[in-house]
This record gives sequence, C-alpha cells and structure tokens, in this order.
Amino acid sequence: MNILAKILKMFTQLLVLWVLSAVAIGFFKPEILTPLKGYIDYLFAFTMFGIGAVLSSEDFIPIFKNPRKVLLGTIAQFAIMPALGFVVALAFKLPSQLALGLVLAGAVPDAMAAGVMTYLAEADVALSVSLTTLTTLISPAATPALTYVFAKTFIPVNMWPLLVSVFKMVIMPLLFGLAVRRYFGSYVEKIKEFFPAMSAAFIALICGLVTALNKDYLVSMSAVIFAAVIVHNLLGLAFGYGAGRLFRFDEKGCRTLSIGVGMQNAGLGAVLAIKHFSNEAAIPNAIFAVWCIVSAAVLARIWKRGK
Repeated sequence: MNILAKILKMFTQLLVLWVLSAVAIGFFKPEILTPLKGYIDYLFAFTMFGIGAVLSSEDFIPIFKNPRKVLLGTIAQFAIMPALGFVVALAFKLPSQLALGLVLAGAVPDAMAAGVMTYLAEADVALSVSLTTLTTLISPAATPALTYVFAKTFIPVNMWPLLVSVFKMVIMPLLFGLAVRRYFGSYVEKIKEFFPAMSAAFIALICGLVTALNKDYLVSMSAVIFAAVIVHNLLGLAFGYGAGRLFRFDEKGCRTLSIGVGMQNAGLGAVLAIKHFSNEAAIPNAIFAVWCIVSAAVLARIWKRGK
C-alpha cells in the first residue's frame, strides 16, 4: 500500500474526529457551512456513490449463500430501531420535530461503518456487509413506510416524497458506483481508498451543516435529546444482540447483529429531515451519527478484550 493510500485509509478510520471537527465549525462558524444547504442531496449521493464504487459482486454472494441469517437480520433491523425510536421519543416527551427525527434515525438502514466496527469486534464481517447491502437496497420502501407508521403520531408525514428522495439519493448513486466498479474495476482498484475517504468527508460535512442550521436552537436545547439518542442507540445494540440469540446465531453472529442494528445511516436521516421536514428534525440524526460510532467502537474493544 502506497503512502497516499495509507493516508486515505487513516482519514476514513478517523471519521469521528472529522465529524466532531465539522460540528465544531458548524457551531462556531456556521456561515462557512450554511451555503451547502442547497447541495445536501448531492453530498449524500456522493457518499453512496463512493460506497458503491468499492463494492464488488463478491460482496453480494453471502446474501445468497446464507439468506436466512441476512433476512432475519434485516427484519430485526427494521423492526427494532423504528419502534425503539417511537417508544424513546414518547418516554422522553420530545417535541414533535425532535420525536420525528428520532423515529427517522431508526427507520434508515444500518451504517456502512458497521462493517468496520464488526471487523474490530472480530465478528462476522461478511454478514455485516450483507446486512448493510440488503437494508440499503430495500430502504427506498422501508424507510418512508416505517417513518409514516411511527412518526404520523407526532406530525403529518407524506410517504411518497420520502420514497423518491431515498431512491434518488441512495439507490441511483449506489448503482452508478457499482457500474463504475464493474466497467472500470482496474482503475478503481488503484484509487479504492479514495472513495471511503470521500464518503467520510461528506458525512462529516452533513453533520456540520445540521449543526450550523440549528446553532440558535442548540444553544437553548436541553440534554434530554442527547440522552434520548444515547438510550435509543444502546437499546438498539442490546436488542440486536438479543435478536441474534433468539434467531440462534452463534456468538459472532450475535455481535454482528448487535452492531448492525445499533448503528444507523443517520446521515441519510439528517438529509431527509432537512429536505422534507425541518432543520430541527435533523438534530437527532446528527447526534446519532457521532454517538453510534463511539458506542460501537467501545463495544468492539470490550468484546475483543473479552476473548
């Protein structure tokens, strides 16, 4: 691996640092990031293109080799997190926009970073990649439907625009990335570390933009929303592990499902919130994007030490 590739790989691994840095810029110098609001769709589309460009046909093989595990894991993902978002929002008595945002954070597919955390936990990486791939592919239908079911209690939700947005921001750029990998694989292989780094940079920018757009609100916001997001994530990790036990997965499978369920593609949730609801509704997603990486990294370290 050449020096540039090593630098790009390190950049990707330091995602939490870049997210926190972007959040700090958004809070203290919001004028730097607020002009990006009109381009937020493209920022997220580029993250999905980058992910598609590093996937290969081999990444889809485990879905067909062991469909039971992948299907059960996908069901657990979309059954647990939206319901938990709804229950936690009610329990913490969140305002309607924040409650909607928490439900949306639960209704999106699991995060691409789940594969990295699964690797660090020495769990089943192939299963993790398969879960992320399948949940992402069905998210244009699942995310709008689940948001409608659970969030309509808090605020009116129009499902169709959400479906169109997820398809345009997730599936189309992902397929384009896969096509680039398919037809220009030899060239992509030479710069493959660039694409995850690009995705990490854009996720950080999205979180920073959410902070910039909500600076005034964040100043007066209580710690309740932070507590709600943390509880949502920790319950997701616990219920994900429990679901693995219920499905009779082995220990590695249980750990993989725990991380997959507990980590959410909250960058997508933030974009959908800003585009279709409000800047305020994006706040839980921005918090979740940072916190879920931290909690999964700690959990992975605990599991690895406990071997």
